[in-house]
Amino acid sequence: MASKRVRSFENLVDKSKKYSLKEAISILKKAPKTKFDESVDLAIKLDIDPKQSDQMVRGTVVLPHGTGKTKKVAVFCKGEAQHKAKEAGADHVGAEDLIEKVSKGFMDFDVAVATPEMMRDLSKLGKILGPRGLMPNPKAGTVTEDVGRAVKEVRGGKIEFKMDKISNINIAVGKISFDENAIYSNAFTLIEAVQHARPTTLKGNYIRSIAISTTMGPGVRLDLSNLARG
Repeated sequence: MASKRVRSFENLVDKSKKYSLKEAISILKKAPKTKFDESVDLAIKLDIDPKQSDQMVRGTVVLPHGTGKTKKVAVFCKGEAQHKAKEAGADHVGAEDLIEKVSKGFMDFDVAVATPEMMRDLSKLGKILGPRGLMPNPKAGTVTEDVGRAVKEVRGGKIEFKMDKISNINIAVGKISFDENAIYSNAFTLIEAVQHARPTTLKGNYIRSIAISTTMGPGVRLDLSNLARG
């Protein structure tokens, strides 16, 4: 039997309808609240065969209003770069010592940044960081000489999006406590970034569907033809 909260939400949404982004966010804001500040999540279904390696969709974007979560950053670097990483607000900074710590189970960070010279040593952590999506990557801007800038971008709302094995992108674009304009701005910025990441080799449709939801709530389907107008 559906909970009172789910029934209340269902009364707000016409499942046969697709909504503009602004309408969908308004519905989420009217839904009964939970005891915690839920994330607002986008589920983007791409019309791509995930087996085509030249059509992998991946990129980064800075959400104008941040994610609502302060991400902990670990930086693998040496020398002067360590000072710059600490100055920028990195939570953990080190070289072989930090690699050793992580190899023994230390995982108290959400993003890993590294200088290029550290990547050979960092490959030892491939089986630990890889499955968690934490291995630094040049395309994501997390392998860089300018570690200070990378740390500031992550702390300022920079996120990475990546298509999964079934051609979906699922990503949080803020918290339900944000005002409607902030949620809209973040969500629209992410959708635009995904649109710009369209593989050049792809023919035909690209985005099949988009739904927006809160952590505990069902998805509200978006009208793709109405995205530009909100």
